[in-house]
Amino acid sequence: MKPIIGITTYGRNEVPIDSRYYDAYFSVPAAYVDAVRRAGGVAVLLPPGEVDWTQALAALDGLVITGGADIEPARYGGDNEHPNLTRLAPDRDASDFTLLQTLLDSVDAPTLCICRGMQVLNVALGGSMHEHIPDVQPVDIHRGDDDGWTVQPLTALADSKVATAMQAQQVATFSGHHQAVKKVAADLRVTATAPDGIVEALEHTAHPWLVGVQWHPECSAHEDETQQRLFDALVEKAKIYREQREQRTHQTTPIG
Repeated sequence: MKPIIGITTYGRNEVPIDSRYYDAYFSVPAAYVDAVRRAGGVAVLLPPGEVDWTQALAALDGLVITGGADIEPARYGGDNEHPNLTRLAPDRDASDFTLLQTLLDSVDAPTLCICRGMQVLNVALGGSMHEHIPDVQPVDIHRGDDDGWTVQPLTALADSKVATAMQAQQVATFSGHHQAVKKVAADLRVTATAPDGIVEALEHTAHPWLVGVQWHPECSAHEDETQQRLFDALVEKAKIYREQREQRTHQTTPIG
């Protein structure tokens, strides 16, 4: 069987959808699903809410924690009244933080945290955020002039999981974030940066494969091998995780 990869979705109506039939939606960009499928995984969507994440994680071989709304600044001692905050999604915050803590407490499932997902990883472990990059950088290279996508360069450490996965240290990637890591959590290691010093990748120092990237590899994975390889690596690690879990189950199953 192919590895089952859970993909977190946007919160309820985090992205408005105009419909005459329904007034609430959970959604996720198709590019995440496409990248996981190209890598050989089975994509399963994980809507936020009051979920038994221990039970959910028991059915999964890997995770993608996706991008989306700003994290509520109060979670990292920031300014909830900052004038440049975009939309907030408290329900998604509650769900994503619980999911990540459950992951860290109970399983070693390989996980790729993307954009907001990397920020959740950092904040959940005690790190903090810059509410708005222009507050600390005179030039914002991380968004387009329309506050949407731009393509930016970054450099990854040679011995990092992210460089190993991409088979490259220097890449140009899609980016569209206005917030950035400020204080790095103690259990995380910075493994990639942008030319302006903004943190672009974090890796957990104890977990077998818990990688966060600030950019959006799913946006160019269909045409850029370096970005598809991040999903390929996730699915390959998920295969190994699944095999190891099955072996442990067989070893502990009583006979007779």
